Amino acid sequence: MTPQIKTDAVDRRRQYIGLLAVLGSGLCFYLATAVISWARPHVTITAPFYVFARFILGFAIVGLTMAIKKQRLSCTRVHYIIGRTVTNAAAVFCFYQAVDVSTVASANILNMTYPLFVAIFSWFVIREQRDSVALLIVIIASIGIWLILSPGAMSLRWDNYWGLLSGFFAGFSIIYLNLSRQHHDSQTILFYMFGPGALLMLPLLGDAIFLPNRLELFFLLACSAAGVLGQYLLTYGFLYVTAVEGAVISSSRILIAALLGPLLVADPPLTASGWMGALIIFGANVALAIRKPAAATSPSR
Repeated sequence: MTPQIKTDAVDRRRQYIGLLAVLGSGLCFYLATAVISWARPHVTITAPFYVFARFILGFAIVGLTMAIKKQRLSCTRVHYIIGRTVTNAAAVFCFYQAVDVSTVASANILNMTYPLFVAIFSWFVIREQRDSVALLIVIIASIGIWLILSPGAMSLRWDNYWGLLSGFFAGFSIIYLNLSRQHHDSQTILFYMFGPGALLMLPLLGDAIFLPNRLELFFLLACSAAGVLGQYLLTYGFLYVTAVEGAVISSSRILIAALLGPLLVADPPLTASGWMGALIIFGANVALAIRKPAAATSPSR
């Protein structure tokens, strides 16, 4: 075997590993929400407590990893770090709250609308990245969002909108992440995301914080471990796959939630309009991912 063939084989193997890691991250993020659903009949744990536990576990793991590697924090753009921390905390809180008051499937599907919000924010904030075709894709995707929200039963209750709010804040969070990664390493970003993020949950906890018993601790740790593992798998996977591949595989969580919901968490099966909405959002995310390489090679950037 020639060196070139051997190198190509290694690259392909790493790509497959990267794809599996990104797919695994989607499964982990889904399982974190499934744990909340499984726990509901047995324990009373609020969404802020789940988020708080996830951030504390993530903070402990990142802090221990940095201590072992003797890695120092380097924060040169504090406003980017603060933006990432605040918007990520809001996104995760709204995501878990959506699971608590609606179905796991709808929460996951609506959470995955964040690429659409990234496109919208970029249009208004980053003039160089304005893309008329991307804006048209977002308009089409809004039909999918409408179908998921079931317009026939739509009301002003928050139950219908927590999932969409999670996608809204996640869109901001992704923009801040991209800005932060230009100046900070991944461990530094995760350190500040988890640590201060946990502190942001304290005002929302109020009297809901308590010393958990064994069963409550089990559900808290299971949910937190799945969420933190998903974060690390996503970070690792994107080292070996292209942005398009990663975005497409990440968006598969829409289909995972739609398919596994009735089987794992007794979610009601999606209606025909629900499936159509999920597929429209999935297709829009894929289309936006495919548009990125063209934008990246534009002379204006």
